[in-house]
Amino acid sequence: MEELMQYIRPELLAVAVVLYLVGMGMKKADVVKDKWIPIVLGGVGVIICGIYIFATCTCDGIQGIAMAVFTAITQGILTAGLSIYANQIWKQTRKEE
Repeated sequence: MEELMQYIRPELLAVAVVLYLVGMGMKKADVVKDKWIPIVLGGVGVIICGIYIFATCTCDGIQGIAMAVFTAITQGILTAGLSIYANQIWKQTRKEE
C-alpha cells in the first residue's frame, strides 16, 4: 500500500475516497453490475483527475497538454485502484474463515 501511495499525488488522495463512496453507492443501488464497477470507477477517476490537472497546469504547447492528459489518466487509474484495493481490504478483514 505504501508503494502505491508514492505514485499518487497527495492532493488527489481525496479522489480515492470519493470513488470508494461512489462504488459503494453503485453497489447498493444496483445501478451497474458488480463486474463493471471497477471500469466505471476508473473512468470517473480519470475524469475527476483530468479536471483537477487541467485546472492547475499551465499546459504550454502540445507537450504540456500531452503530459497533462497522461497525468490525468495515470492518476485516475491509480486512485480508482486505491479505492478498489481499500474496498477489498475492508471485505477481507470482515470475512470469517
